[in-house]
Amino acid sequence: MYGDIGRGSIDPVSLIKIVFVQYMFGIRSMRQTIKEIEVNVAYRWFCGFGLTGSVPHFSTFGKNYMRRFEDNDIFEKLFNKILAEAIDNGFVNTKAIYMDSTHIKANANKKKKIEIYVKNETKSYQKILEKEINEDRNANGKKEFKDKDNDDNHKITQSTTDPEAGEFHKGEHEKQFAYSAHTVCDTKAFVLDFKVPAANKHDSTVFSELYQKIINRYNFEYIGLDAGYKTPAIAKEILETGKLPLMPYTRPKGKYRKEFEYNKYYDTFTCPMGNVLEYSTTNRLGYREYTSDPNMCKICPNYNNCIAKSQNKKTIFRHLWQGYIERVNEIRHTQIWKEYYPKRSETIERVFADAKEKHAMRYTQLRGKKKVRLQVLLTFSCMNLKKLANWKWGTRGNTRILSKIRIFLQKLFKIVNISLKFV
Repeated sequence: MYGDIGRGSIDPVSLIKIVFVQYMFGIRSMRQTIKEIEVNVAYRWFCGFGLTGSVPHFSTFGKNYMRRFEDNDIFEKLFNKILAEAIDNGFVNTKAIYMDSTHIKANANKKKKIEIYVKNETKSYQKILEKEINEDRNANGKKEFKDKDNDDNHKITQSTTDPEAGEFHKGEHEKQFAYSAHTVCDTKAFVLDFKVPAANKHDSTVFSELYQKIINRYNFEYIGLDAGYKTPAIAKEILETGKLPLMPYTRPKGKYRKEFEYNKYYDTFTCPMGNVLEYSTTNRLGYREYTSDPNMCKICPNYNNCIAKSQNKKTIFRHLWQGYIERVNEIRHTQIWKEYYPKRSETIERVFADAKEKHAMRYTQLRGKKKVRLQVLLTFSCMNLKKLANWKWGTRGNTRILSKIRIFLQKLFKIVNISLKFV
């Protein structure tokens, strides 16, 4: 229409190939990616620009993302198609899957923050747990709890730069704003699915939604998890779906908790000195409380080391679903656990290591959960695609890999059938 007036149109395939170059080789920004494409013959050839062709301005993709891609599932289709190709070639093995999370440092100044109150989130299993709590209280002659309105608030630290990021503090890490990439992979380290919440959400609160997506799409037998997922609710959910959770050993929490033996037949605990702790009540959190006789504790020689100064008796807590944790601990001694659980280091941990060291996922220059999720989606797409190219054609080296990926992408875009108009 315009002839020689104005800027020429850009092939949508070439535009998305530019993004694949960025995430395939871990280039830190689109501006730097354009500079690399301008001087790299392999990149020019891959994107279809030729030796003398002009390369689009670095802002072109950003504008097209806002106008065309932001509410489009094209990148989701690319991820699914790449994974489907790997499955069709027999590279994906889902007999065992592995789930874990890693943090991505947000593009936010950690000093620019405010403290706000937010509403407590309702856990997915809350209604089931409340029902079992009242049933247990009735069976023991206690009154049922009345329904409690979930109006409780808790205080969090929010970034004024990127409000959707969460404050992260773990181990030796300094406090910072970050996102978490909760990821699932197979035994060959192909990424199957993921979820990107704020980093201040605990692993156990994100698990259920991602697990339901995985269990509906893949037929697996075992799932390897780290200690962050070892909770009664998660153990119950996995075991009731007929899968085996592979979790590590965790020390009992609380002073002298390990020395207190539980008697399933009498439903009591026995302390190291032989005193019996009997059931007293079931609290709102789903824990059954077992308390000792204060008169027996007063004459106990271990009184000062066992009981806090503010109390005169010992209380032990046992969750209503603790039996599922005990089943998980039994699985830890089986040959299946010994065979599959150690593979976490070469599967999900390797995925995170490659993503951060080779694909610039250690931090993000984007802001907002939607854009950070796009970064993670493209990173995992490129990692799966690179593994697919290497395994399918046995190639090594940037140019040869790009050659095979270019052919695959040309076929891929025909299947996806892009019908967007780019100017």
